[in-house]
Amino acid sequence: QVQLVESGGGLVQAGVSLRLSCAASGRTFSSLYMAWFRQAPGKERAFVATVSRSGAGTNYADSVKGRFTISRDNAKNTVFLQMNGLKPEDTAVYYCAARGRFGSGSLPTDYDYWGQGTQVTVSS
Repeated sequence: QVQLVESGGGLVQAGVSLRLSCAASGRTFSSLYMAWFRQAPGKERAFVATVSRSGAGTNYADSVKGRFTISRDNAKNTVFLQMNGLKPEDTAVYYCAARGRFGSGSLPTDYDYWGQGTQVTVSS
């Protein structure tokens, strides 16, 4: 089993930055593909970004490309999401997800473990 705990969300104004963190435990962190998803009220959970096991490979949703950066620190068992230039449409609950199988993905069903989520609210 893998436990994931997100932190770093909050209420911010448009244009500012936030950094989300997700601490993992229960399995060798470097064996996991990690991702961030988000879910806005009344919408389905949507892919944000994913990072490979080494951190060398990343992939982003078009809506956040150029503004968000996913990274990981395997020594600290933590994955990060740096969010710059936040917009009101970025408002959502942000979830950290982990996958133990080889390869990453952009669907919620590609991931085996989930955190409880952290709320990000961006006011205009």
